[in-house]
Amino acid sequence: MRVGVLTGGGDCPGLNAVMRAVVRKGVQEYDYRFTGFRDGWRGPLEGDAVQLDIPAVRGTLPRGGTILGSSRTNPFSVENGVRLIEENLAKFEVDALIAIGGEDTLGVAARLTEEHGLRCVGVPKTIDNDLCATDYTFGFDTAVHVATEAIDRLHTTAESHMRVLVVEVMGRHAGWIALHSGLAGGANCILIPEQPFDVERVCDYVESRFKASYAPIVVVAEGAVPRDGTMVLKDDSLDSFGHVRLSGVGEWLAKEIEQRTGKEARTTVLGHTQRGGTPSAFDRWLATRFGLHAIEAVHDQAWGSMVALRGTEVVRVPLAEATDGIKTVPPELYQEVSVFFG
Repeated sequence: MRVGVLTGGGDCPGLNAVMRAVVRKGVQEYDYRFTGFRDGWRGPLEGDAVQLDIPAVRGTLPRGGTILGSSRTNPFSVENGVRLIEENLAKFEVDALIAIGGEDTLGVAARLTEEHGLRCVGVPKTIDNDLCATDYTFGFDTAVHVATEAIDRLHTTAESHMRVLVVEVMGRHAGWIALHSGLAGGANCILIPEQPFDVERVCDYVESRFKASYAPIVVVAEGAVPRDGTMVLKDDSLDSFGHVRLSGVGEWLAKEIEQRTGKEARTTVLGHTQRGGTPSAFDRWLATRFGLHAIEAVHDQAWGSMVALRGTEVVRVPLAEATDGIKTVPPELYQEVSVFFG
């Protein structure tokens, strides 16, 4: 059997670890051959592929990014996209396809399996940790570590100058990174997309912190929205899946705080540093296990399934279930950590 592999969406620490595990087990235990498609769904659309074997994945466990490249290509927005994919899979004699990605990448895999009979298996990937059906996605732990370290470092400069520092982290519709890193880093206020925030309340937290002779750190997810306000956008452009580009809420909030409190406020946007660099030990472990179980799913012909972490066990769930909505921060969990605000 020849198995195709692709990585779609934003790059993420642990992608190479998944492919390493898929290829190692697939070659050694099942004598499979592998074809890697470049740049997500663009690869099978345009027939851009490379051979994947054990030498190709050797030494990639600690390497960030993806050796295959990635993109946000949506084949359903391309004329005759499905037919082109079918033709190129046949051209490269690919019998099955492992798609490693988030909601959009896996959503395409689900449709191709259900509507067109392609043999697809999914591996969940997103630093936002917002995919349904799995407790954790690889990349999230690394992003939280990066954000927490940044917050730790920013505390000292904030206190040295007695200024407000607003830290903007990733999180389009789910605030998991903000919540975890903000709590671990001792932030004085955490703002997430699930809970519209009151700017005046944030300013109260800031003033309270200054009264205690400490400089406040405010952590805000890029998708957080002020109450009675709108989401702050980088621009009006959309990607091929119809998503807007977010950025700017941190800068907007810092200006509001400065104007309302008279305290100097600065913004740090962590941006792509959260998804770059070497994966954490946990993400290497999780990505490797996902890869091992993904190739087992291929061997068992469990088409239309996705590997997922439930507790400490890796299980299989339907791709349709995994892409049916996103996993958001529950109100009670946000309330739990709010005792540290102010």
